[in-house]
Amino acid sequence: MTTHRLPAARRIALTLGLGGLLVAVAACSGSTSAATLTQVAGSTVAGPSSAGGAATSGSSSATTSSSAAPAPVATVTASPAFGGDTISPTAPVTITVAKGTISNLTMTNPQGATVDGTLSADHASWTLAEPLGYGKEYQVTGTAVGTDGKSVAIEGSYTTVTPVDQITTSISPGDGAVVGVAAPVIVRLGYAPEDKALIEQHVKITTTPAVEGAWAWIQHDGEKYPSLDWRPKEYWPSGTVVHVESDIYGLPFGDGYYGGDNVTSDFTIGRNQVVKADANAYNIVVQQDGVTVATYDASYGSGDVIGDPNRVTRSGVHVVMDKQETTKMSNPAYGYTNITEHWAVRISDNGEFIHQNQGTVGDQGVDNVSHGCINLSAASAEAYFNTAIYGDPVEVTGTSVPLSKADGDIYDWAYSWDEWKALSAA
Repeated sequence: MTTHRLPAARRIALTLGLGGLLVAVAACSGSTSAATLTQVAGSTVAGPSSAGGAATSGSSSATTSSSAAPAPVATVTASPAFGGDTISPTAPVTITVAKGTISNLTMTNPQGATVDGTLSADHASWTLAEPLGYGKEYQVTGTAVGTDGKSVAIEGSYTTVTPVDQITTSISPGDGAVVGVAAPVIVRLGYAPEDKALIEQHVKITTTPAVEGAWAWIQHDGEKYPSLDWRPKEYWPSGTVVHVESDIYGLPFGDGYYGGDNVTSDFTIGRNQVVKADANAYNIVVQQDGVTVATYDASYGSGDVIGDPNRVTRSGVHVVMDKQETTKMSNPAYGYTNITEHWAVRISDNGEFIHQNQGTVGDQGVDNVSHGCINLSAASAEAYFNTAIYGDPVEVTGTSVPLSKADGDIYDWAYSWDEWKALSAA
């Protein structure tokens, strides 16, 4: 995952050497509307002379000392208005000249470094080209030259907002990951935004080839704030290349909180492996690209046999979350704590694993006797373990209780496609 902490001002001076004598004239506004700077009447402004040295009509020697010189025609407008003291560091800043052009313009940060900006082809406007920092004052100085040849000073400042705190982002899967065809994209945010649609519009995904999918706001197990998840309508095509961008820097989250970073992640979808787990068949069938490559005898949760819903293996699309060669398992309600198990593949945060259990080998393939996990023999569990990767789907069927939000962290596939799309805020 690549994190871009913003901003670091870059020194690229923007100065265009157009002729004209600078006369300091400025009108600054502290409001949030656009500000206009105009040369005041009565100032003496030198006009261009002819090759022979004769003055132009704008500065004719015939003008009497009692006559006021005409005001320059160029007007300068700043948007947001100069003097703003709570602007977003990503606000679009534009300075425009009417009836003239920008001769030179520089924005500097508190350390005096020049901030990047772009001058339009006709030199009529300047646009800020990099994000600013939080809680900093920036100075703008420059000169505009009107169509009458007279100069107008460009002077003003901006002060950016100081947030209560800056919100950071993480993206799963991370950079360089190779994941299964059911892996959702999970963008975790450190705060619940007031305007979810605004945040969603600034989180983007690009896939090669194109894949139909949608964003949804999901509350993951054990997390204080909702995440923004993206999943395809159907399983990912194998080999898909995925690029995710979270561009939240400068965005308001509400209550004085603002986005604090921009983050990207690039990962790839691996081979297509799907586990068909039919509790009524007492086995699991491993398929790759639709072809069965292995079948293992299994024993599922006994809940449907004994009438205990807490021991029912949930039906629905589970997602492989992680795996451990050796782990400790506990369920005090059913009388066991810190039992060592091997070749454990987690498929839900509710405690469901596919793992070795030598104690149920005699029931595997003929009966369901577990507390909810899918039990395999040592050899079968190790063989399956070695093929499983994060994001593989495990499709459980034949039980009475469906997988749901109550079952833990990744339940994105528990929603129908229409239900999933309805969870988008954009």
